[in-house]
Amino acid sequence: MPVESVMEHERIWIESLNRGDVSAVDAVFAADCVVHITGVAEPLRGIGPWKELLVGLLRAFPDLHFTIEDQLVEGDRAAFRWHATGTHTGPLGAAPPTGRQVALDGLIVDTLVDGKVRERWEQWDQSLMLQQLGFA
Repeated sequence: MPVESVMEHERIWIESLNRGDVSAVDAVFAADCVVHITGVAEPLRGIGPWKELLVGLLRAFPDLHFTIEDQLVEGDRAAFRWHATGTHTGPLGAAPPTGRQVALDGLIVDTLVDGKVRERWEQWDQSLMLQQLGFA
């Protein structure tokens, strides 16, 4: 896949998240994708569990906004460093809203097959988020 196509893929994904819209998962991720997230015990398998996690995150932080800070593309792999900010105005699991803001940074490495993410490795500091929310 050309570099421009991979970068366009990531742009569509980030713009969708910034609108609070998880429907782009269907267009961007393979139905049998595997998503590994640091701090999540087992990989998420398939777009259903991935969407469920994203819906919960966007419910907790409806104003969540991502920016891509750096992006590297090689063949069908893309790595990018992101920054996100948001306000905790909805429930986060069993935790009630705090009204506090968070600022987070993360790294993602995507492997694309036939133009869709087949496997994602994502790292971000959940403990920092819990500290910012006053839970840790």
